[in-house]
Amino acid sequence: MEPVIEVRDVSCRLGGRTVLDHVNLTVRKGDLYALIGPNGGGKSTLLRVILGLQEIDSGDVRLFAQPPREGRTRVGYVPQFRTFDFQYPVTVEKMILSGRLGHLSGPVKRYSADDHAAVARALERTGIGHLIGRELRRLSGGERQRAIIARALVGEPDLLILDEAMVYVDIPTEAQLFDLLEELKKTMTILMATHDIGAISSHVTRVACLNERIYTHDTDEITEDMLTAAYHCPVDLIAHGIPHRVLREHERES
Repeated sequence: MEPVIEVRDVSCRLGGRTVLDHVNLTVRKGDLYALIGPNGGGKSTLLRVILGLQEIDSGDVRLFAQPPREGRTRVGYVPQFRTFDFQYPVTVEKMILSGRLGHLSGPVKRYSADDHAAVARALERTGIGHLIGRELRRLSGGERQRAIIARALVGEPDLLILDEAMVYVDIPTEAQLFDLLEELKKTMTILMATHDIGAISSHVTRVACLNERIYTHDTDEITEDMLTAAYHCPVDLIAHGIPHRVLREHERES
């Protein structure tokens, strides 16, 4: 499969601290790729690097074989939950419609019938068409996450990037969201970041563990060494209750 994301030997320092240390990552078409690691481990920074929103000190990044600022027109991005003000009095429809702003042209920017049709498709794909007129502040945690994902889908992207999309949702809702991602994977590539390894699902095709440096495996299985390297604490504490095999071998992406 052709690479959708290529990160080659990328290093990045923020505030005098190394956040990414010679990171290599390849995400291929059709992947549902999970990027796991502790808070402050560099996951959000790496996503911003991939999107061309964060400068790097060394290395190279390609998005659809283009520089990130050119390739990101084909990307739907779901930032961390805390970046949204859910008390703002706006309806689900208007919030999702705002995801079409980049498609508007001309001196007077007005939404067209095509924009509204794209909203209808995004609502259908995420299963929240019945919430179209409801205010965001009146949604449950799971409904809010679906609305945010719908906003990312309204531009009809080829790549969906999610930063901590499973935070603040209960286990049944998390399972429903993974079912949604599995369905979306049929038509797009997905890269999701999370600090919670309990969020890793059998739907995931590949896993990388990031804490300044990155460790990868070619399956959805999480290795003992990957966890130890990333979390710096006992594997049995981290892996307790996770329904995945723990492998003995890992490889550092090189």
